[in-house]
Amino acid sequence: MSRAMQEPVVPRGGVFAAAALALFALTAATTVRLTGIGEVRMTLPAAVDSRDLRFEDGKGGTVLVYDAKDHQLVDTLAPGSNGFIRVVLRGLARERKLGDIGAQPPFRLTRFVNGQITLTDTSTGKQIDLDAFGSSNTEAFARLINLRGDPQ
Repeated sequence: MSRAMQEPVVPRGGVFAAAALALFALTAATTVRLTGIGEVRMTLPAAVDSRDLRFEDGKGGTVLVYDAKDHQLVDTLAPGSNGFIRVVLRGLARERKLGDIGAQPPFRLTRFVNGQITLTDTSTGKQIDLDAFGSSNTEAFARLINLRGDPQ
């Protein structure tokens, strides 16, 4: 009373088709990478305004925003406010920590002709297109470009 276990049979044509598809995808990706043919690149328009900023932890959960050029206090972000700015900076700070980079190199906030705003970590080259997160989140950073003075 023994039954022979029968394994499922995969059609030979299906195996060849899957292998051919994988080989084609690998060849196409390699060709684009090596020759640039078919590659799509996003080029940013001209920059209208730019500002290098440094962010430091203050007392009681505040975040102090300094102009990197003259180390003048630009803004103080109160605890529990500006959640989007805090999340973005936390992510960039994590990358710096993994790369054993300190907090000294500034972040560059740039506004372009078309209104697009990016935040670039000058130490790692990582660039974040802030417009991708919606206008209210973009505006949280945009106001820091033109903010002047010692807010206290």
